[in-house]
Amino acid sequence: MTGASNLYPTRELQARDAAHHIHPFTDTKSLNAEGSRIITGAKGVWLTDSDGNRYLDGMAGLWCCQVGHGRDEIADAVSQQMRELDYYNTFFKTSHPPVIALSEKLAELSPPQFNRVFFTSSGSEANDTVFRMVRTYWDRMGKPDRKIIIGRWNGYHGSTLAGTSLGGMKGMHEQGDLPVPGVRHIAQPYWFGEGGDMSPDEFGIWAARELEREIDAAGADKVAAFIAEPIQGAGGVIIPPDTYWPEVARICKERDILLVADEVICGFGRLGTWFGSQYYGFEPDLMPIAKGLSSGYLPIGGVLVSDRVGAAFVDKDGDFNHGYTYSGHPACCAAALANLEIMQREKLVERVADDIGPYLQARWKALGDHPLVGEARMVGLVGALELVPVKGDRSRTFENVGTVGNLCRDLSFDNGLVMRAVRDSMIISPPLVLTHEEADELVARAHKTLDQTYAALKRDGRIAA
Repeated sequence: MTGASNLYPTRELQARDAAHHIHPFTDTKSLNAEGSRIITGAKGVWLTDSDGNRYLDGMAGLWCCQVGHGRDEIADAVSQQMRELDYYNTFFKTSHPPVIALSEKLAELSPPQFNRVFFTSSGSEANDTVFRMVRTYWDRMGKPDRKIIIGRWNGYHGSTLAGTSLGGMKGMHEQGDLPVPGVRHIAQPYWFGEGGDMSPDEFGIWAARELEREIDAAGADKVAAFIAEPIQGAGGVIIPPDTYWPEVARICKERDILLVADEVICGFGRLGTWFGSQYYGFEPDLMPIAKGLSSGYLPIGGVLVSDRVGAAFVDKDGDFNHGYTYSGHPACCAAALANLEIMQREKLVERVADDIGPYLQARWKALGDHPLVGEARMVGLVGALELVPVKGDRSRTFENVGTVGNLCRDLSFDNGLVMRAVRDSMIISPPLVLTHEEADELVARAHKTLDQTYAALKRDGRIAA
């Protein structure tokens, strides 16, 4: 894709970036040899780079920009707040109006059992907080042996020490000798990749009962909590079968295990409900949040705390020795409040459920007819395409997993569409303000990218001509 003009000195910026900046989740040597993409502007669902190229932001930044880029209302709210109270902490018996207002707003928007929130700066910090909170809860309930937290293989809960441990990304565990003791993992509800000969409903029950088996193996009196994303995001948009979550909820309730729904990606309208647990109809005890809370305009996260768990901290004496310098930062709270006001005023959650969600889903799922696509799946505005060497055979995968996905991702960027590659799947999570015309453009660019990827694979002999 050729830009209209060079707006910034791209090569100079790339050189300066390479000289001083270590990027997250990146092979730094390889990136510095290639040169980073320099994004210089954004408006609505569109990004602009330093050469003037425009990209449709199919990933809403990093799953987060619900209201689109460049909303003056949020910038104005932050500016006003910084002029009034730029920063103060919430330690030492201190609070301030923005954090109080945001706490009230979250209690209003969340399911009925949630009336309190502990603030953090990110989803990773939120899950570190969950780790400490569930263990402290059981200590205060007089059951200090309940320490084990169960997560899922290929789940993602951030990249801090506890977040990485709770998640099930083996490549992350290899760096830092993780997970920490007391964390276990069970199978993910990934029917396309791991369902074998079972039907989706059968596999959903089987995957849920892996939790039951793990709890029974450890001893229910030793297990503190189960943590999972309603839909796994970074794991490749793994949408569980309909049978999965009701069975998980039953198991946790019968064994008195705290149920943690990681809502960092699924929360704030992504699935057409305010929270993903509402879409699937289960009632968690804790909900880590971030990303869509402020649409990414400023870093803020938190943990929504149910009345059951909150009682151990509100009604019992003793400090909870945990917190962050920027817990409830006033400017970040102002950004979140302005963002949530936009979402309510423009009825973006309802729009995902009733309008743009169904519209894009129909067009996205039609990409499943492409000869390179084994499955096209989407809920709300989060979806994936499984790229396969033999259509109709779920047991066959490409050699050197990830190379085809990366090829498709790079071609997608060349075509002006941001899609993310996870293994050999392409995933999207666009802003909730996406119009019908922009949805058509997204699908057209995705289809062109699939055609180019398929042609390259045939040319290289990786798919039969």
